[in-house]
Amino acid sequence: MVMAGELPEIVYRDERIVVVNKPEGLLSVPGIGAEKADCVASRVSAWIPGARIVHRLDRDTSGVMVMALDVEAHRQLSVQFQDRVVKKVYVAMTAGVMEEDEGMIDMPIRKDMEHPPRQMVDYVHGRASATAWRVLERGEDRTRVELKPRTGRSHQLRLHMKSVGHPILGDDLYAPAEVVAMAERLMLHAWSLSLVHPGTSAWMRFEVACCF
Repeated sequence: MVMAGELPEIVYRDERIVVVNKPEGLLSVPGIGAEKADCVASRVSAWIPGARIVHRLDRDTSGVMVMALDVEAHRQLSVQFQDRVVKKVYVAMTAGVMEEDEGMIDMPIRKDMEHPPRQMVDYVHGRASATAWRVLERGEDRTRVELKPRTGRSHQLRLHMKSVGHPILGDDLYAPAEVVAMAERLMLHAWSLSLVHPGTSAWMRFEVACCF
């Protein structure tokens, strides 16, 4: 894990954006309380003044994140995320052997008010949430999958995989104890991020190799 204050690995940087490799176990933005002040946003802005957070990854998810370096770049990137222009690809290790090779999970999600910070599937009050998945490799008791979220709901990938009977290894929010114990960390990694550069309008793809 990155030590407090250390700058995460820089994947790409120019005068408008910086792309970093977020380590697992580090918050994207500050939480409530002094003990949760350390995060990607504070570390990067300390080393690169003006860096602004555009999107988030769960604390225990690793992988590629983009930050804006000026107000206009932040606005343009935020609109891209809002309008689902940005394309995200994740890799996860899930419990059990998935029989089909690929598919789509379409389950609406909302906050589980009785069990925060968990989310829950709710076909009446939930917000539309969709995830495309594809098997990359099958093991004896697990499956490595590629996940492409079509929406960006909180905990979407974790809850969707749990809801189809294949929770992500190490997921202490949604997986049963025996699946949590199968890994030392949440086995979810943001592998690639594709977007339109706010300065050049070029379509760019950034990747961070999966570490599991």
